[in-house]
Amino acid sequence: MTAWRLFVSDHSEPKVTAVDAVKREVIDTFQVKAPAALYRSSSGAAVFAVQRDGNVVSTISTGIAFDDHGDHRDLDVEAPRLTGAEIAGGYPVHFVEHHGQFAVFFDKEGAARIFGERDALNGKATSREVSSGAPHHGVAVAFGGHDLVSVPDLQEPSNLPVGIGVLDRVGAELGTVAECPDLHGEAASGNILAFACSTGLLVVTYGKVAPEIRHLPYADGLPDGKATTLLGGRGLQYFLGNYGPDKVVLIDPTAEADAFRLVELATRRVHFAVDPVRARFAYVFTEDGQLHQLDVVRGEMLASLKLTDPYSMDGPWSDSRPRVAVAGDNIVVTDPLQSKLHLVDAASFTKAVEIAVEGRPFTIVAVGGSGQTHEGKETHAHHHGDGQIYKGYFEDSQISDRPLSDYAGDWQSVYPYLQDGTLDPVWMHKAENGETSAEHYKAYYEAGYRTDVERITIEDGTVTFYRAGKASAGRYAYDGYEILTYEKGNRGVRFIFRKTGGDSDAPQFIQFSDHKIAPEKADHYHLYWGDDRAELLKELSNWPTYYPASLSAGDIVAEMLAH
Repeated sequence: MTAWRLFVSDHSEPKVTAVDAVKREVIDTFQVKAPAALYRSSSGAAVFAVQRDGNVVSTISTGIAFDDHGDHRDLDVEAPRLTGAEIAGGYPVHFVEHHGQFAVFFDKEGAARIFGERDALNGKATSREVSSGAPHHGVAVAFGGHDLVSVPDLQEPSNLPVGIGVLDRVGAELGTVAECPDLHGEAASGNILAFACSTGLLVVTYGKVAPEIRHLPYADGLPDGKATTLLGGRGLQYFLGNYGPDKVVLIDPTAEADAFRLVELATRRVHFAVDPVRARFAYVFTEDGQLHQLDVVRGEMLASLKLTDPYSMDGPWSDSRPRVAVAGDNIVVTDPLQSKLHLVDAASFTKAVEIAVEGRPFTIVAVGGSGQTHEGKETHAHHHGDGQIYKGYFEDSQISDRPLSDYAGDWQSVYPYLQDGTLDPVWMHKAENGETSAEHYKAYYEAGYRTDVERITIEDGTVTFYRAGKASAGRYAYDGYEILTYEKGNRGVRFIFRKTGGDSDAPQFIQFSDHKIAPEKADHYHLYWGDDRAELLKELSNWPTYYPASLSAGDIVAEMLAH
């Protein structure tokens, strides 16, 4: 089943309209307190209506939820609804999600409130507060076990921020402020976060103790200008930013040279969006009413399509102008003056259909996808099967061969969460119930989890390893299993796969250990890889560990605490 929903705010009325993009009809309209900017969660389960003039952020459950089972996803569809969870404060503007934690900055307070998706969907408005020290047009990001908070210009608070400070979870400042004049605009792509400055970008990555921040200066060859809005690439690691009124800039945060590529536009830019489905493309809407398809690899426009009457960029920035979103196989553009949405077929880049929406449809987000459905409400519980097997006590007769499809899916390394302190509650919990200190547990798991492979995808016999966003893939066939006996007397089983083709730098052998000994979908796993099958079996101290990419940092902590 495929389900896509569009959530559209009105430019002048305090309402949000939910639209079924498959049936192409309005589902419901939700009254809020003031005209809103909309942001969707990465899971797609929630949409947040940020109401600057209403001094509140409201939560809408999209009614679309996925349960990832590796080789397939289950899809649950319900009616969308306001959950009742509201985060109140003076003049909310910047709203940022990072690994399942949402931070909304209140300009009139100079403070951010940070909360989780589960609470918001359950109607709870619980949050923690992070202060920047003074009211200003600022931003905050929950970054693992730390908070990144904009630093105001204390000489002239009405100016844009001058840098980024790093705070621990009790609000203590760590290190010095990372300078970022005229800070405005932030985005994440993969495991990299970026802030836009008048001098270039601040690029943030996970460090061993605290976030590492480096300055990526604008190239000397660029014309005068700066980016003030950033979007992060999905599937490919890059950033797309505005640059003056009639240009956009593609940014490779890992490049040592030629990190910035400027793309000229024929007329002034109105809005732009990246494609989360077709990673190679982004879209730019210009004031002449045209939508342009941008190839982010080649750095050039491939096609243009006339959609609306002209929308001049003269006049106030807050005037109602089109916005762009991507909903599966369609690109959707709002047309406020004509009270409609334009759907464009992404494959052919031709106009598909229009959907009427009362009022002035303005900001838009899309949520949805495809998945399997079940009759009634079926719950898929997380479990580890027999508890003794999980602990490593079993009979040889209980072991069965397992297919690679048991491990299919998109997986994230937990090592960055150990490095940034996110997993500290796990070590404290172990210390309370174990035989050593939290520090010893952390050191043990630091050696175990350590890896430079931040992501792994497994699909149709192909395993792809991602290092710093760069992919290396191999095709693998089952090569049997081996039983290991540990010092404590318990045992483990490694299910082994041998490379049959693919990139030369992909390992010859991969060995899975996930506490299961017979065919069953993995909910997490430890992975060993190398070119010598026998030597690899001797590795007992380093076991890079992977959880589904769909889980937030908080979800992973909860999973670990449950076991």
